[in-house]
Amino acid sequence: MQLKDTFERVKRASKSLALLSDQQRNEILLAVADAVINQQERILKANAADLAKMSKENPLYDRLQLTESRLAGIASDMRNVATLPSPLGHITKQKTLANGLRLCRVSVPFGVIGIIYEARPNVTFDVFSLCLKSGNACILKGGKDADSSNREEVAIIHEVLEKYSSLFSLPCSLQDTVALLPATHEATGEMLNAVGYVDICIPRGGRKLIDFVRDTARIPVIETGAGVVHIYFDKEGDLEKGRAIINNAKTRRVSVCNALDTLLIHKDRVGDLDELLAPMKGKVEFFFNDESRYDTEFMAYQMNVVTVNSLEEALDHIDRHGSGHSEAIVTENEETARVFQNQVDAACVYWNAPTSFTDGAQFGLGAEIGISTQKLGPRGPMAMEEICTYKWLIEGEGQTRP
Repeated sequence: MQLKDTFERVKRASKSLALLSDQQRNEILLAVADAVINQQERILKANAADLAKMSKENPLYDRLQLTESRLAGIASDMRNVATLPSPLGHITKQKTLANGLRLCRVSVPFGVIGIIYEARPNVTFDVFSLCLKSGNACILKGGKDADSSNREEVAIIHEVLEKYSSLFSLPCSLQDTVALLPATHEATGEMLNAVGYVDICIPRGGRKLIDFVRDTARIPVIETGAGVVHIYFDKEGDLEKGRAIINNAKTRRVSVCNALDTLLIHKDRVGDLDELLAPMKGKVEFFFNDESRYDTEFMAYQMNVVTVNSLEEALDHIDRHGSGHSEAIVTENEETARVFQNQVDAACVYWNAPTSFTDGAQFGLGAEIGISTQKLGPRGPMAMEEICTYKWLIEGEGQTRP
């Protein structure tokens, strides 16, 4: 592997993180948050270079773009992570066996987490903050579209880590706990084959990227991200609530994975469709009952509108075309809502609220490292607890097994 030396350095450095106290980790996080604001001109200049290479019509443009307000939000999320309780050292199970052995199950870091992501420069800071707080080193593999932004961000992180490495007198440089790989397909392949170096890989991107990582990796993968999202407007849905919920879910940020793709509307409420869609008229392109688009994650100002005859038909549509990410129902009938929430197979299922809330920070997790759509292990927004594992600690008095 061309990147073997990088992987080895990160693996070694991950051991140094165990020597840091939670207070020291928080101190570093606050320092990096300050640096995000103090060095924002550097970040925005690099981001402008990336943006200049992408058409504004590209659905990824909004994800790629950083602004002063977005950087302020990133710094705020990082400071919030610093205030959260440490996920490490939690005793999740404890007992004494009949033979006197004392068993204790305690939360620990995974070790080294690999992240593969596309035009999302905010992910660099989110991943760093969650990994540092949870005692994990991270290897980042960003896309070429955001390479200038990512490199400037990692440079700023390294500057802060260099200062604290000498301050805390650690055996390995803290800079090695965060590595950014080249933005090449070859680097992706090397990470996915880094057995013994990378403990788990989390891809963040579109369906094509996630499928490639899942099908190619020789290291464990947590599948995240792709969302074909639905809202079902029931025959007993409130028109005012529905109009606001649908508009927010679709137009708040069209390029994110929790954005609405398909509105399912009960046949008895088709007469209210013009009013439901009124806030989006002239902004969103609608496709009515177009079966060829039912599996589309638009990531653009486009949306399906599908008429259904019943709750059961809506549930069947979601079952066939959903991606297990986020789904919602608008109804004033609690029984209908509970059936919907019980029957829909997705990580997040909403009643009278937009899917735009599927986000780690919105869930009070500080930030997120991804939104898992799988069932084995973490599901939904993943933060610090989801990137920890556990080990058993066993204490005895010389017992032997018969």
